[in-house]
Amino acid sequence: MHALRTWLDRRIKWILIAPATLFVLVLIAYPIVFTANLSLTDAKRSTTRPSSFVGFENFWNLLTDTHRFWPAVGRTAFFTVAAITIEMILGILIALSLRKAFRGQAIVRVAMLLPLVATPVAVGVMWMLILEPNTGVANMILRNLGLPEPLWLADPSLALNTLILIDAWQWTPMVALIVLAGLTQIPSETEEAADIDGAGLFKKTWSVILPQASGSILAALLIRSIDAFKTFDILYATKGPGGGSNHEVETLNILAYSLSFDYQQYGRASAVLVLFLTLLICVVTSIVLMRRAVTR
Repeated sequence: MHALRTWLDRRIKWILIAPATLFVLVLIAYPIVFTANLSLTDAKRSTTRPSSFVGFENFWNLLTDTHRFWPAVGRTAFFTVAAITIEMILGILIALSLRKAFRGQAIVRVAMLLPLVATPVAVGVMWMLILEPNTGVANMILRNLGLPEPLWLADPSLALNTLILIDAWQWTPMVALIVLAGLTQIPSETEEAADIDGAGLFKKTWSVILPQASGSILAALLIRSIDAFKTFDILYATKGPGGGSNHEVETLNILAYSLSFDYQQYGRASAVLVLFLTLLICVVTSIVLMRRAVTR
């Protein structure tokens, strides 16, 4: 009995979380396995309709599709890299400016949370109203200043760049808050030593402060890379299915949605999602390895 009690005491934490862990694993694994299986068939019009095994035909058709698939890959990569670059640079600068105490600091930090409270769909609708060419506030201000009035979301050459800026507006505060949490953990003695050595503001920030906050910076980079890479709602809310009339903002997520719900090509849509998941795993793995290399 004593041996059994000792065994339970050592493993009770694993026993208690085992049901929840198993449930989460099944909840994640089943859709992935189902989608992977569907990607190897010619399923269309209905998932209950008998389908035939076609192997990697769907993947081959996608990889040779230069009309929609590869442009969607390019837009996904461009959106992710551009949004992350803007958000990381602005987020780090904002975090650095909020390190030192000042009057109204608490109000500023609370205000930074406001863009994060709204759902991406609500943000998309709000910016659609602001950027509406005829009655939107943005063009109204430009009109009063005598400046050109762009078709922010209607112009194919501007739509994706505009959505990148909207994404940066919403998620830069989150990056700033994560980096700020890391900056507040830096010992004051480190900065004092840099001041004694005569380091200027830029050198002290670049060589002393930021390296010690590298963990939080890479954590923010990892979180935002995953979110930006799989962005769907704000693109759909502003441009609808298909990513616009000319597919100008069609990313891999939008392409998979369009193939599935507009064309009922479930096998091909599943192949897009499998390739998308593969790319996402590669991105996450790269950032995790980079973080481990930096924190050693």
